[in-house]
Amino acid sequence: MTNRREFLNLTGAGAASLILFGCNAAPAQPPEKFEVTMSDAEWRKKLGAASYEVLRHEDTERPYSSPLNNEHRAGIFSCKGCALPLYSSKTKFESGTGWPSFWQPLANAIRTRNDGSLGMSRTEVHCRRCGGHLGHVFDDGPKPTGLRYCMNGLAMTFAPGKA
Repeated sequence: MTNRREFLNLTGAGAASLILFGCNAAPAQPPEKFEVTMSDAEWRKKLGAASYEVLRHEDTERPYSSPLNNEHRAGIFSCKGCALPLYSSKTKFESGTGWPSFWQPLANAIRTRNDGSLGMSRTEVHCRRCGGHLGHVFDDGPKPTGLRYCMNGLAMTFAPGKA
């Protein structure tokens, strides 16, 4: 049973959460349209459970869990949802964050949008063709761009060859 003090503490925490997180909520925007679309069931079947959660529900894989962290061959990293080439291995670098990181995407491969989740402002990166969530971009990367595209390995595939 909750006493008065506990109730006030709980409602105070709830009010503080609303003030901290609710005021930063962006107005609802119309959903983007993408070239590649599937039903939820089709995405789930195509991607498997873990990749489905990342690409379709903006989940994040555990750091240092992706085999793509240790992929150092020449080649192309593509979207696991629609196979669109996203990043060249020439732009991959070791960020020390636990996720595959790149300093530049391929031309016309990605789109970005503001992500106000978790009470902070970040820039989400998604595939421009299927809308799959790939990760986030930060401004603490190496030259020449100064950007760090911090991607979920579960959202991508790798094909060795010409980069």
